[in-house]
Amino acid sequence: MRILILNWKDTSHQLAGGAEVFTEEIAGELALRGHDVTLFVSAVEGRPGRETRSGFQIVRDGGRLGVYRSARRFWSEQRAGSYDVVVDEINTRPFLTPRWIKDTPVVALIHQLAREIWSYETPLPVALLGRYLLEPWWLRSYRDVPAMTVSASSAESLRQHHGWRRVTVIPEGSAPHPVPDVPKEPDPTVVFLARLVAMKRPEHAIDAFGMVADRFPRAQLWMIGDGPLSARLRAAAPPGVTFLGRVRQEELRERLARAHALVATSVREGWGLNVSEAAACGTPSIGYDVPGLVDSIPASGGLLVEPTPAALAKALVELFDGSFALEPTISTVPWPEVAARVEHCLCAAVEAWSEDHATSRNRGRRRTEA
Repeated sequence: MRILILNWKDTSHQLAGGAEVFTEEIAGELALRGHDVTLFVSAVEGRPGRETRSGFQIVRDGGRLGVYRSARRFWSEQRAGSYDVVVDEINTRPFLTPRWIKDTPVVALIHQLAREIWSYETPLPVALLGRYLLEPWWLRSYRDVPAMTVSASSAESLRQHHGWRRVTVIPEGSAPHPVPDVPKEPDPTVVFLARLVAMKRPEHAIDAFGMVADRFPRAQLWMIGDGPLSARLRAAAPPGVTFLGRVRQEELRERLARAHALVATSVREGWGLNVSEAAACGTPSIGYDVPGLVDSIPASGGLLVEPTPAALAKALVELFDGSFALEPTISTVPWPEVAARVEHCLCAAVEAWSEDHATSRNRGRRRTEA
């Protein structure tokens, strides 16, 4: 198949996250399976307009807002039949492909709805406009488009809140790697791994740690990740909190292995790849009972708590004083298996689209003959 994937950013972008890792891992695996894959994303300073990575092509054009217009222009420049299927990856604002792609099947890839995230990441009245007008209006175009998502809770949100009719849950993937052979820290150690942005609620992790430190004065919290909240959080953090910024994969896995627990405090997630990454390094997670995490944390052998710093702190204290134990478990599958599921969904969409259009053509012929 000739596959076009539309996403507003790739892993070269400074705001790239787990969704971009997922996209490019799948694109590479699909290329290995013999498919011709093109990923269209926004421009990145210092990166070429076109490049080949892991067997698939990346095309970059447009900025944060202009990428949607650029994608439409790119499509208009392609010959009819250039692609067999288009994957429209939705990160808050979609490309609205069902409105302007009429001759090729479209499949949506959506990790999570924005919903509550609007109020964390945008000011009033934009937050209200986004949640109650823009997002429902945008997604109304996709109700009859087959969708792929990464958790049962995200699938339920799509069906319940936006009337999405065909949703397939695709498992999260990972590449096998050895668990670092390092001992746990001698003192209670918590790790936070996420971008330092409002929707991840990093201040909740710090507030909870402050309560834990009252009980365990030698406890420490490692904040891994960077973002616009970094300076403010650093200025207000209590003793025992270390900001590590972005770290290399080797150090990341070692830190995860040495910590006693990862905390996840997001407003919502598609899945929560940080939870799976920690479990793969032998470290359980304690996190909020919210969409996405409600799937990944139990699957990884962790503990869900009420979404408040007090509840998070209570669980951490009980973990550290031995009131209960957690056994981390692997909650992802190898990327080739994920790609096989994606490939199946895309092939099914192409077949269904072809059958529908063949039926429509036959009806047209019968009307003409009559």
